Amino acid sequence: MTIVTDDGSSRRPPRGTSTPAPLVNPARCESAGEAGARTPPVDRAAAWIAAAGCSLPVAWLAWGSLGWPLVHDAPLMHYVAWRIGEGAVPYRDLFDMNFPGVYVLHLLVVRLLGTGDLAWRLFDLGWLAAAAAAVAALAWPWGRSAAATGALVFALYHLAGGAWQAGQRDFLLCPLLLGGALGVARWMESRRRGALAWGGLALGASMTLKPHTALLAAALGVMVVVAAWRAGGGVPGAVAAFAAGVVVAPLAVVGWLAVAGALPAWRAIVVDYLVPLYARLGRTTEWNVYRGWLWIPLGGGALLSAGALLARGRFGARHAAAGLGAVYGVVHFAGQGKGWEYHLYPLAAFTVVLLVAGIPPALARLRQPVAAALLLSVVLTVGLLADKAAAVGGAGWERAKAARAARLAAELAARLRPGDTVQVLDTTAGGVHALLRLGARQPTRFLYDFHFFHDAGHPTIQALRTELLRDLDARPPALIVVFEEGWPAGGYERLDAFPELAARLARYDLVQTGPGYRIHAQRHRT
Repeated sequence: MTIVTDDGSSRRPPRGTSTPAPLVNPARCESAGEAGARTPPVDRAAAWIAAAGCSLPVAWLAWGSLGWPLVHDAPLMHYVAWRIGEGAVPYRDLFDMNFPGVYVLHLLVVRLLGTGDLAWRLFDLGWLAAAAAAVAALAWPWGRSAAATGALVFALYHLAGGAWQAGQRDFLLCPLLLGGALGVARWMESRRRGALAWGGLALGASMTLKPHTALLAAALGVMVVVAAWRAGGGVPGAVAAFAAGVVVAPLAVVGWLAVAGALPAWRAIVVDYLVPLYARLGRTTEWNVYRGWLWIPLGGGALLSAGALLARGRFGARHAAAGLGAVYGVVHFAGQGKGWEYHLYPLAAFTVVLLVAGIPPALARLRQPVAAALLLSVVLTVGLLADKAAAVGGAGWERAKAARAARLAAELAARLRPGDTVQVLDTTAGGVHALLRLGARQPTRFLYDFHFFHDAGHPTIQALRTELLRDLDARPPALIVVFEEGWPAGGYERLDAFPELAARLARYDLVQTGPGYRIHAQRHRT
Protein backbone atom coordinates (compact mmCIF):
# COMPACT_ATOMS: atom_id res chain seq x y z
CA MET A 1 0.00 0.00 0.00
CA THR A 2 1.28 3.48 -0.90
CA ILE A 3 0.71 6.42 1.45
CA VAL A 4 0.25 9.89 -0.09
CA THR A 5 1.79 12.56 2.14
CA ASP A 6 0.81 16.22 2.56
CA ASP A 7 3.40 17.40 0.04
CA GLY A 8 2.00 15.15 -2.67
CA SER A 9 4.85 12.59 -2.59
CA SER A 10 4.36 8.90 -1.88
CA ARG A 11 6.07 6.28 0.24
CA ARG A 12 5.45 2.75 1.41
CA PRO A 13 4.93 1.86 5.06
CA PRO A 14 7.55 -0.28 6.80
CA ARG A 15 7.09 -4.02 6.58
CA GLY A 16 4.80 -5.47 9.18
CA THR A 17 2.84 -2.29 9.78
CA SER A 18 -0.70 -1.45 8.76
CA THR A 19 -2.37 1.88 8.24
CA PRO A 20 -6.15 2.33 8.59
CA ALA A 21 -7.77 3.54 5.43
CA PRO A 22 -8.73 7.21 5.64
CA LEU A 23 -12.29 8.29 5.00
CA VAL A 24 -11.16 10.46 2.09
CA ASN A 25 -8.24 10.26 -0.28
CA PRO A 26 -5.56 12.43 1.34
CA ALA A 27 -4.43 13.56 -2.06
CA ARG A 28 -7.77 15.29 -2.47
CA CYS A 29 -7.19 17.22 0.72
CA GLU A 30 -4.49 19.39 -0.88
CA SER A 31 -5.51 21.85 -3.49
CA ALA A 32 -2.11 21.91 -5.13
CA GLY A 33 -2.44 18.35 -6.31
CA GLU A 34 0.10 16.96 -8.72
CA ALA A 35 0.92 20.42 -10.08
CA GLY A 36 1.60 21.68 -6.57
CA ALA A 37 3.87 18.70 -5.92
CA ARG A 38 5.86 19.55 -9.07
CA THR A 39 6.37 23.19 -8.11
CA PRO A 40 7.46 23.37 -4.45
CA PRO A 41 10.00 26.16 -5.17
CA VAL A 42 7.21 28.33 -6.59
CA ASP A 43 5.07 27.71 -3.53
CA ARG A 44 7.95 28.48 -1.18
CA ALA A 45 8.74 31.66 -3.07
CA ALA A 46 5.08 32.72 -2.95
CA ALA A 47 5.03 32.04 0.77
CA TRP A 48 8.05 34.29 1.26
CA ILE A 49 6.47 36.99 -0.88
CA ALA A 50 3.23 36.77 1.10
CA ALA A 51 5.14 36.91 4.37
CA ALA A 52 7.21 39.89 3.26
CA GLY A 53 4.31 41.72 1.62
CA CYS A 54 1.80 41.23 4.42
CA SER A 55 3.61 40.51 7.66
CA LEU A 56 5.30 43.91 7.89
CA PRO A 57 2.03 45.85 7.38
CA VAL A 58 0.25 43.50 9.82
CA ALA A 59 2.99 43.97 12.41
CA TRP A 60 2.96 47.75 11.92
CA LEU A 61 -0.84 47.92 12.20
CA ALA A 62 -0.90 45.62 15.23
CA TRP A 63 1.75 47.74 16.95
CA GLY A 64 -0.19 50.89 16.19
CA SER A 65 -3.36 49.32 17.57
CA LEU A 66 -1.80 48.98 21.03
CA GLY A 67 -2.98 52.54 21.66
CA TRP A 68 -6.60 51.78 20.81
CA PRO A 69 -9.07 52.46 23.64
CA LEU A 70 -11.44 50.05 25.29
CA VAL A 71 -14.73 51.13 23.77
CA HIS A 72 -18.28 50.29 22.67
CA ASP A 73 -19.45 46.79 23.73
CA ALA A 74 -16.30 45.64 25.53
CA PRO A 75 -16.69 47.97 28.56
CA LEU A 76 -20.24 46.65 29.03
CA MET A 77 -19.01 43.06 29.27
CA HIS A 78 -16.11 44.16 31.46
CA TYR A 79 -18.61 45.79 33.81
CA VAL A 80 -20.67 42.60 33.97
CA ALA A 81 -17.51 40.58 34.63
CA TRP A 82 -16.41 43.01 37.37
CA ARG A 83 -19.81 42.78 39.04
CA ILE A 84 -19.75 38.98 38.87
CA GLY A 85 -16.30 39.04 40.43
CA GLU A 86 -17.76 41.18 43.23
CA GLY A 87 -20.46 38.59 43.91
CA ALA A 88 -23.30 39.54 41.55
CA VAL A 89 -25.28 36.71 39.98
CA PRO A 90 -25.44 36.90 36.17
CA TYR A 91 -28.90 37.56 34.73
CA ARG A 92 -30.51 37.74 38.18
CA ASP A 93 -28.54 40.84 39.20
CA LEU A 94 -27.54 42.00 35.70
CA PHE A 95 -30.06 42.06 32.87
CA ASP A 96 -28.17 41.23 29.69
CA MET A 97 -28.85 39.15 26.58
CA ASN A 98 -25.36 37.73 26.04
CA PHE A 99 -24.55 34.11 26.71
CA PRO A 100 -22.45 33.07 29.75
CA GLY A 101 -19.29 32.16 27.82
CA VAL A 102 -18.85 35.86 27.05
CA TYR A 103 -18.81 36.65 30.75
CA VAL A 104 -16.31 33.87 31.45
CA LEU A 105 -13.84 35.27 28.91
CA HIS A 106 -14.20 38.84 30.15
CA LEU A 107 -13.92 37.69 33.76
CA LEU A 108 -10.60 36.01 32.90
CA VAL A 109 -9.35 39.19 31.25
CA VAL A 110 -10.44 41.41 34.14
CA ARG A 111 -8.96 39.07 36.75
CA LEU A 112 -5.67 38.35 34.94
CA LEU A 113 -4.97 41.56 33.03
CA GLY A 114 -7.24 44.24 34.45
CA THR A 115 -9.73 46.63 32.88
CA GLY A 116 -7.31 48.97 31.14
CA ASP A 117 -6.99 49.72 27.44
CA LEU A 118 -3.66 47.93 27.00
CA ALA A 119 -4.94 44.79 28.73
CA TRP A 120 -7.80 44.59 26.24
CA ARG A 121 -5.44 45.16 23.30
CA LEU A 122 -3.16 42.35 24.46
CA PHE A 123 -6.11 39.99 24.76
CA ASP A 124 -7.52 40.98 21.38
CA LEU A 125 -4.19 40.55 19.59
CA GLY A 126 -3.61 37.22 21.31
CA TRP A 127 -7.02 36.01 20.18
CA LEU A 128 -6.26 37.29 16.67
CA ALA A 129 -3.05 35.26 16.66
CA ALA A 130 -5.07 32.17 17.61
CA ALA A 131 -7.59 32.81 14.82
CA ALA A 132 -4.85 33.40 12.24
CA ALA A 133 -3.10 30.21 13.38
CA ALA A 134 -6.38 28.30 12.94
CA VAL A 135 -6.70 29.62 9.37
CA ALA A 136 -3.11 28.56 8.67
CA ALA A 137 -3.65 25.11 10.19
CA LEU A 138 -6.71 24.49 8.04
CA ALA A 139 -4.80 25.57 4.92
CA TRP A 140 -1.44 24.00 5.79
CA PRO A 141 -1.66 20.83 3.62
CA TRP A 142 -2.38 23.01 0.56
CA GLY A 143 1.01 24.69 0.73
CA ARG A 144 2.97 27.29 2.61
CA SER A 145 1.71 30.06 0.38
CA ALA A 146 -1.90 29.22 1.24
CA ALA A 147 -1.23 28.97 4.98
CA ALA A 148 0.83 32.17 5.22
CA THR A 149 -1.49 34.22 3.02
CA GLY A 150 -4.61 33.02 4.82
CA ALA A 151 -3.28 33.88 8.27
CA LEU A 152 -2.10 37.33 7.22
CA VAL A 153 -5.25 38.21 5.24
CA PHE A 154 -7.47 37.35 8.21
CA ALA A 155 -5.24 39.41 10.51
CA LEU A 156 -5.60 42.35 8.09
CA TYR A 157 -9.37 41.86 8.00
CA HIS A 158 -9.59 42.19 11.77
CA LEU A 159 -7.27 45.16 12.07
CA ALA A 160 -9.20 46.90 9.28
CA GLY A 161 -12.29 46.80 11.48
CA GLY A 162 -10.96 49.36 13.91
CA ALA A 163 -10.97 49.65 17.69
CA TRP A 164 -14.69 48.98 18.17
CA GLN A 165 -14.32 45.50 16.61
CA ALA A 166 -11.76 44.43 19.22
CA GLY A 167 -13.00 41.38 21.10
CA GLN A 168 -16.45 41.43 19.53
CA ARG A 169 -18.26 38.17 20.22
CA ASP A 170 -18.47 37.12 16.57
CA PHE A 171 -14.72 37.63 16.27
CA LEU A 172 -14.24 35.48 19.38
CA LEU A 173 -16.08 32.70 17.58
CA CYS A 174 -13.59 32.46 14.72
CA PRO A 175 -10.78 30.29 16.15
CA LEU A 176 -13.38 28.01 17.72
CA LEU A 177 -15.37 27.55 14.51
CA LEU A 178 -12.22 27.06 12.46
CA GLY A 179 -10.98 24.58 15.05
CA GLY A 180 -14.23 22.64 14.84
CA ALA A 181 -14.01 22.44 11.05
CA LEU A 182 -10.35 21.41 11.28
CA GLY A 183 -11.14 18.65 13.75
CA VAL A 184 -13.77 17.11 11.49
CA ALA A 185 -11.47 17.36 8.45
CA ARG A 186 -8.57 15.78 10.35
CA TRP A 187 -10.79 12.88 11.34
CA MET A 188 -11.85 12.35 7.72
CA GLU A 189 -8.18 12.27 6.73
CA SER A 190 -6.88 10.08 9.56
CA ARG A 191 -9.85 8.28 11.18
CA ARG A 192 -8.60 9.42 14.58
CA ARG A 193 -11.61 10.04 16.78
CA GLY A 194 -9.58 12.28 19.03
CA ALA A 195 -9.75 14.90 16.27
CA LEU A 196 -13.54 14.66 16.37
CA ALA A 197 -13.52 15.12 20.13
CA TRP A 198 -11.40 18.29 20.15
CA GLY A 199 -13.23 19.63 17.12
CA GLY A 200 -16.52 19.11 18.94
CA LEU A 201 -15.06 20.71 22.06
CA ALA A 202 -14.22 23.88 20.09
CA LEU A 203 -17.70 24.03 18.57
CA GLY A 204 -19.32 23.51 21.96
CA ALA A 205 -17.25 26.35 23.41
CA SER A 206 -18.45 28.60 20.58
CA MET A 207 -22.05 27.82 21.50
CA THR A 208 -21.50 29.32 24.96
CA LEU A 209 -20.67 32.62 23.23
CA LYS A 210 -23.43 32.55 20.62
CA PRO A 211 -25.91 29.66 20.32
CA HIS A 212 -26.25 30.27 16.57
CA THR A 213 -23.12 28.16 16.05
CA ALA A 214 -25.13 25.05 16.87
CA LEU A 215 -26.16 25.22 13.20
CA LEU A 216 -22.57 24.75 12.04
CA ALA A 217 -22.05 22.01 14.62
CA ALA A 218 -25.13 20.23 13.24
CA ALA A 219 -23.94 20.64 9.63
CA LEU A 220 -20.51 19.26 10.46
CA GLY A 221 -22.21 16.45 12.38
CA VAL A 222 -24.11 15.49 9.23
CA MET A 223 -20.80 15.56 7.39
CA VAL A 224 -19.38 13.12 9.96
CA VAL A 225 -22.35 10.77 9.58
CA VAL A 226 -22.16 10.76 5.78
CA ALA A 227 -18.39 10.24 5.74
CA ALA A 228 -18.55 7.39 8.25
CA TRP A 229 -21.43 5.73 6.39
CA ARG A 230 -19.63 5.98 3.05
CA ALA A 231 -16.55 4.42 4.65
CA GLY A 232 -18.61 1.37 5.56
CA GLY A 233 -19.48 1.78 9.21
CA GLY A 234 -18.45 3.28 12.52
CA VAL A 235 -21.22 5.87 12.48
CA PRO A 236 -22.27 5.47 16.17
CA GLY A 237 -18.70 5.72 17.45
CA ALA A 238 -17.88 8.75 15.34
CA VAL A 239 -21.06 10.56 16.30
CA ALA A 240 -20.52 9.72 19.98
CA ALA A 241 -16.98 11.13 19.93
CA PHE A 242 -18.12 14.32 18.20
CA ALA A 243 -21.17 14.82 20.42
CA ALA A 244 -19.16 14.16 23.58
CA GLY A 245 -16.86 17.02 22.67
CA VAL A 246 -19.70 19.37 21.74
CA VAL A 247 -21.57 19.08 25.05
CA VAL A 248 -18.63 19.67 27.42
CA ALA A 249 -18.54 23.49 27.45
CA PRO A 250 -22.34 24.03 27.40
CA LEU A 251 -22.79 21.64 30.31
CA ALA A 252 -19.99 23.39 32.20
CA VAL A 253 -21.53 26.86 31.91
CA VAL A 254 -25.02 25.55 32.70
CA GLY A 255 -23.58 23.94 35.80
CA TRP A 256 -21.93 27.22 36.78
CA LEU A 257 -25.21 29.11 36.36
CA ALA A 258 -27.07 26.46 38.35
CA VAL A 259 -24.63 26.68 41.26
CA ALA A 260 -24.79 30.49 41.15
CA GLY A 261 -28.59 30.48 41.17
CA ALA A 262 -28.81 32.18 37.79
CA LEU A 263 -30.74 29.59 35.76
CA PRO A 264 -34.30 30.87 36.38
CA ALA A 265 -33.36 34.44 35.45
CA TRP A 266 -31.44 33.26 32.38
CA ARG A 267 -34.38 31.17 31.23
CA ALA A 268 -36.72 34.14 31.67
CA ILE A 269 -34.46 36.47 29.66
CA VAL A 270 -34.03 33.95 26.83
CA VAL A 271 -37.60 32.68 26.65
CA ASP A 272 -39.55 35.82 27.52
CA TYR A 273 -37.36 38.54 26.01
CA LEU A 274 -34.43 37.46 23.83
CA VAL A 275 -36.26 35.12 21.45
CA PRO A 276 -39.66 36.79 21.04
CA LEU A 277 -38.62 40.46 21.24
CA TYR A 278 -34.91 41.28 21.09
CA ALA A 279 -34.21 38.94 18.16
CA ARG A 280 -36.33 41.13 15.88
CA LEU A 281 -35.35 44.48 17.39
CA GLY A 282 -33.33 46.77 15.16
CA ARG A 283 -33.67 44.61 12.08
CA THR A 284 -32.84 46.70 9.07
CA THR A 285 -35.31 46.89 6.21
CA GLU A 286 -32.45 46.98 3.71
CA TRP A 287 -29.52 44.64 3.19
CA ASN A 288 -26.57 46.12 5.00
CA VAL A 289 -23.19 44.67 4.02
CA TYR A 290 -20.34 46.72 5.42
CA ARG A 291 -17.21 47.07 3.33
CA GLY A 292 -19.19 45.76 0.35
CA TRP A 293 -16.37 46.74 -2.00
CA LEU A 294 -14.13 44.27 -0.16
CA TRP A 295 -16.43 41.34 -0.77
CA ILE A 296 -16.09 41.66 -4.53
CA PRO A 297 -12.49 40.37 -4.64
CA LEU A 298 -12.73 38.35 -1.41
CA GLY A 299 -16.00 36.56 -2.16
CA GLY A 300 -15.39 36.42 -5.90
CA GLY A 301 -11.94 34.94 -5.39
CA ALA A 302 -13.27 32.35 -2.98
CA LEU A 303 -15.91 31.27 -5.49
CA LEU A 304 -13.28 31.07 -8.26
CA SER A 305 -11.05 28.99 -6.01
CA ALA A 306 -13.79 26.57 -4.98
CA GLY A 307 -15.09 26.24 -8.54
CA ALA A 308 -11.63 25.50 -9.95
CA LEU A 309 -10.96 22.87 -7.30
CA LEU A 310 -14.31 21.19 -7.93
CA ALA A 311 -13.71 21.16 -11.68
CA ARG A 312 -10.35 19.46 -11.21
CA GLY A 313 -11.66 16.95 -8.68
CA ARG A 314 -9.41 18.30 -5.94
CA PHE A 315 -12.16 19.36 -3.52
CA GLY A 316 -11.29 17.51 -0.31
CA ALA A 317 -12.44 17.29 3.28
CA ARG A 318 -10.93 20.62 4.33
CA HIS A 319 -12.51 22.41 1.40
CA ALA A 320 -15.88 20.87 2.22
CA ALA A 321 -15.60 21.88 5.89
CA ALA A 322 -14.61 25.42 4.90
CA GLY A 323 -17.48 25.54 2.40
CA LEU A 324 -19.95 24.55 5.11
CA GLY A 325 -18.44 27.22 7.33
CA ALA A 326 -18.90 29.87 4.63
CA VAL A 327 -22.53 28.88 4.09
CA TYR A 328 -23.05 29.05 7.84
CA GLY A 329 -21.41 32.50 7.82
CA VAL A 330 -24.06 33.76 5.40
CA VAL A 331 -26.82 32.36 7.62
CA HIS A 332 -25.11 33.79 10.71
CA PHE A 333 -25.12 37.30 9.27
CA ALA A 334 -28.52 37.24 7.57
CA GLY A 335 -30.24 35.40 10.41
CA GLN A 336 -29.33 37.99 13.04
CA GLY A 337 -30.69 40.63 10.69
CA LYS A 338 -29.21 43.69 12.40
CA GLY A 339 -26.64 44.42 9.71
CA TRP A 340 -23.79 44.95 12.16
CA GLU A 341 -20.38 44.58 10.60
CA TYR A 342 -18.96 42.21 13.18
CA HIS A 343 -21.66 39.66 12.38
CA LEU A 344 -19.66 39.01 9.18
CA TYR A 345 -16.67 37.54 11.04
CA PRO A 346 -17.48 33.81 10.63
CA LEU A 347 -18.18 34.35 6.93
CA ALA A 348 -14.93 36.25 6.52
CA ALA A 349 -12.86 33.57 8.28
CA PHE A 350 -14.09 30.70 6.11
CA THR A 351 -14.12 32.79 2.94
CA VAL A 352 -10.43 33.58 3.47
CA VAL A 353 -9.74 29.85 3.81
CA LEU A 354 -11.49 29.11 0.53
CA LEU A 355 -9.74 32.02 -1.17
CA VAL A 356 -6.23 30.84 -0.32
CA ALA A 357 -7.02 27.20 -1.13
CA GLY A 358 -6.64 28.01 -4.81
CA ILE A 359 -3.29 29.82 -4.57
CA PRO A 360 -0.91 26.83 -5.03
CA PRO A 361 -2.63 25.44 -8.16
CA ALA A 362 -2.98 28.98 -9.53
CA LEU A 363 0.78 29.50 -9.14
CA ALA A 364 1.32 26.35 -11.19
CA ARG A 365 -0.94 27.63 -14.00
CA LEU A 366 -0.17 31.33 -14.18
CA ARG A 367 -1.07 31.59 -17.86
CA GLN A 368 -4.64 30.37 -17.33
CA PRO A 369 -7.25 33.16 -17.02
CA VAL A 370 -8.87 31.65 -13.94
CA ALA A 371 -5.53 31.41 -12.15
CA ALA A 372 -4.64 35.00 -13.01
CA ALA A 373 -8.06 36.22 -11.86
CA LEU A 374 -7.74 34.34 -8.58
CA LEU A 375 -4.30 35.75 -7.80
CA LEU A 376 -5.49 39.23 -8.75
CA SER A 377 -8.40 38.88 -6.32
CA VAL A 378 -5.94 38.00 -3.54
CA VAL A 379 -3.82 41.06 -4.30
CA LEU A 380 -6.88 43.33 -4.42
CA THR A 381 -8.19 41.93 -1.15
CA VAL A 382 -4.87 42.57 0.61
CA GLY A 383 -4.60 46.07 -0.86
CA LEU A 384 -8.13 47.09 0.09
CA LEU A 385 -7.77 45.72 3.62
CA ALA A 386 -4.43 47.41 4.17
CA ASP A 387 -5.85 50.73 2.96
CA LYS A 388 -8.88 50.41 5.25
CA ALA A 389 -6.72 49.36 8.21
CA ALA A 390 -4.51 52.41 7.75
CA ALA A 391 -7.59 54.66 7.55
CA VAL A 392 -9.10 53.43 10.83
CA GLY A 393 -5.84 53.06 12.71
CA GLY A 394 -6.23 56.43 14.38
CA ALA A 395 -9.47 55.27 16.09
CA GLY A 396 -10.97 58.75 15.78
CA TRP A 397 -14.58 58.31 16.85
CA GLU A 398 -13.66 55.51 19.25
CA ARG A 399 -11.22 57.80 21.07
CA ALA A 400 -13.91 60.48 21.27
CA LYS A 401 -16.34 58.00 22.80
CA ALA A 402 -13.75 56.77 25.32
CA ALA A 403 -12.89 60.38 26.20
CA ARG A 404 -16.57 61.09 26.82
CA ALA A 405 -16.73 58.13 29.23
CA ALA A 406 -13.63 59.43 31.04
CA ARG A 407 -15.11 62.93 31.28
CA LEU A 408 -18.39 61.59 32.63
CA ALA A 409 -16.56 59.44 35.18
CA ALA A 410 -14.70 62.52 36.45
CA GLU A 411 -17.92 64.55 36.68
CA LEU A 412 -19.71 61.76 38.55
CA ALA A 413 -16.80 61.22 40.93
CA ALA A 414 -17.01 64.86 42.04
CA ARG A 415 -20.66 64.37 43.10
CA LEU A 416 -20.63 60.87 44.60
CA ARG A 417 -20.24 59.87 48.22
CA PRO A 418 -19.12 56.42 49.38
CA GLY A 419 -21.88 53.88 48.77
CA ASP A 420 -23.83 56.06 46.33
CA THR A 421 -25.33 54.46 43.23
CA VAL A 422 -25.82 55.84 39.73
CA GLN A 423 -28.47 54.80 37.21
CA VAL A 424 -27.53 55.35 33.58
CA LEU A 425 -30.10 55.37 30.79
CA ASP A 426 -27.92 54.42 27.86
CA THR A 427 -26.93 51.61 25.49
CA THR A 428 -23.32 51.87 24.28
CA ALA A 429 -22.62 55.62 24.46
CA GLY A 430 -20.31 55.36 27.49
CA GLY A 431 -22.49 55.38 30.59
CA VAL A 432 -21.62 51.90 31.85
CA HIS A 433 -18.02 52.50 30.79
CA ALA A 434 -17.94 55.48 33.18
CA LEU A 435 -19.30 53.30 35.99
CA LEU A 436 -16.60 50.71 35.24
CA ARG A 437 -13.92 53.38 35.56
CA LEU A 438 -15.40 54.53 38.87
CA GLY A 439 -16.20 51.10 40.29
CA ALA A 440 -19.75 52.37 40.87
CA ARG A 441 -22.93 50.29 40.94
CA GLN A 442 -26.46 50.85 39.73
CA PRO A 443 -29.52 50.46 41.98
CA THR A 444 -31.21 48.23 39.37
CA ARG A 445 -30.02 45.32 37.26
CA PHE A 446 -30.57 47.15 33.97
CA LEU A 447 -27.46 47.99 31.97
CA TYR A 448 -29.40 49.47 29.04
CA ASP A 449 -32.59 51.46 28.69
CA PHE A 450 -33.80 50.34 25.25
CA HIS A 451 -35.80 47.50 26.78
CA PHE A 452 -38.36 50.00 28.02
CA PHE A 453 -39.07 51.77 24.74
CA HIS A 454 -40.03 49.03 22.31
CA ASP A 455 -43.11 46.79 22.31
CA ALA A 456 -44.40 48.85 25.24
CA GLY A 457 -47.68 46.98 25.42
CA HIS A 458 -46.07 43.54 25.65
CA PRO A 459 -46.41 41.85 29.08
CA THR A 460 -42.66 41.25 29.28
CA ILE A 461 -41.86 44.93 28.70
CA GLN A 462 -44.54 45.96 31.16
CA ALA A 463 -42.98 43.67 33.76
CA LEU A 464 -39.51 45.13 33.10
CA ARG A 465 -40.86 48.66 33.45
CA THR A 466 -42.52 47.77 36.74
CA GLU A 467 -39.29 46.22 38.04
CA LEU A 468 -37.26 49.30 37.10
CA LEU A 469 -39.67 51.68 38.87
CA ARG A 470 -39.84 49.45 41.93
CA ASP A 471 -36.05 49.29 42.29
CA LEU A 472 -35.64 53.03 41.72
CA ASP A 473 -38.17 53.69 44.46
CA ALA A 474 -36.63 51.12 46.82
CA ARG A 475 -33.04 52.32 46.29
CA PRO A 476 -33.10 55.85 44.85
CA PRO A 477 -29.82 56.53 43.07
CA ALA A 478 -27.84 59.62 43.97
CA LEU A 479 -27.50 60.45 40.29
CA ILE A 480 -29.28 59.55 37.06
CA VAL A 481 -27.48 60.01 33.75
CA VAL A 482 -29.65 60.22 30.63
CA PHE A 483 -27.90 59.83 27.28
CA GLU A 484 -29.28 61.56 24.25
CA GLU A 485 -28.73 58.74 21.78
CA GLY A 486 -31.31 55.98 22.06
CA TRP A 487 -31.24 52.65 20.29
CA PRO A 488 -32.53 51.69 17.81
CA ALA A 489 -33.90 55.24 17.62
CA GLY A 490 -34.91 58.23 19.73
CA GLY A 491 -33.33 61.04 21.69
CA TYR A 492 -34.06 62.66 25.05
CA GLU A 493 -37.74 62.72 24.08
CA ARG A 494 -37.94 58.93 24.32
CA LEU A 495 -38.67 59.28 28.04
CA ASP A 496 -42.00 60.85 27.13
CA ALA A 497 -43.13 57.37 26.07
CA PHE A 498 -42.49 56.16 29.63
CA PRO A 499 -44.31 58.76 31.76
CA GLU A 500 -43.79 56.92 35.05
CA LEU A 501 -40.01 57.05 34.55
CA ALA A 502 -40.23 60.69 33.51
CA ALA A 503 -42.09 61.38 36.77
CA ARG A 504 -39.25 59.79 38.78
CA LEU A 505 -36.72 61.86 36.88
CA ALA A 506 -38.72 65.01 37.70
CA ARG A 507 -37.76 64.50 41.35
CA TYR A 508 -34.14 65.17 40.34
CA ASP A 509 -32.46 68.40 39.29
CA LEU A 510 -30.49 68.75 36.09
CA VAL A 511 -27.05 69.65 37.42
CA GLN A 512 -24.76 69.21 34.43
CA THR A 513 -24.93 68.76 30.67
CA GLY A 514 -22.15 67.04 28.77
CA PRO A 515 -21.59 65.98 25.17
CA GLY A 516 -24.61 63.80 24.55
CA TYR A 517 -25.68 63.28 28.17
CA ARG A 518 -27.36 64.98 31.13
CA ILE A 519 -26.61 64.41 34.80
CA HIS A 520 -29.54 64.64 37.24
CA ALA A 521 -29.03 64.71 41.02
CA GLN A 522 -31.45 64.12 43.88
CA ARG A 523 -33.03 67.44 44.75
CA HIS A 524 -31.99 67.45 48.40
CA ARG A 525 -28.34 67.03 47.31
CA THR A 526 -28.41 70.18 45.18
